[in-house]
Amino acid sequence: MKIKFILNGKKTVVDVPGGMRLIDLLREKLNLTGTREGCGKGECGACTVLLDGKPVNSCLILAAQVDGRDILTIEGLQKGDSLDPVQRAYIDTAAVQCGFCTSGFILATKSLLNENPDPLDEEIKRGIAGNLCRCTGYAKIFDAVKTAAEYIKEEN
Repeated sequence: MKIKFILNGKKTVVDVPGGMRLIDLLREKLNLTGTREGCGKGECGACTVLLDGKPVNSCLILAAQVDGRDILTIEGLQKGDSLDPVQRAYIDTAAVQCGFCTSGFILATKSLLNENPDPLDEEIKRGIAGNLCRCTGYAKIFDAVKTAAEYIKEEN
């Protein structure tokens, strides 16, 4: 089955088997390994990508479902040599430890800040819900979200 979609800002056409999951298409066929598979059940958020600007678990989406849609992976955030403000904030606040969950948190944060540039703590909790970290706890991740919001304001 041939599908056409926008991937990280570029038109993409691929042939996929009917039952292939989006995460497998990204990692195995397109070599975008920043999207990680943790639980394979949609519970950990390591496989989060943005589908039409909204965070989704790519382990729960069939590749065929993205036909005609827009996907953003962690690899699509950086522009040239410049990190996205959300990526910079996660680094600057030391919200990264082992890194396994980081791409999912960054993409969830990107989506949250696109919709709400100045979120309150409760809104941050909802925005990153579904993403689990087993290393840092969440204080540094909250700091990263707030710092990213400041970086984005400074850029605009």
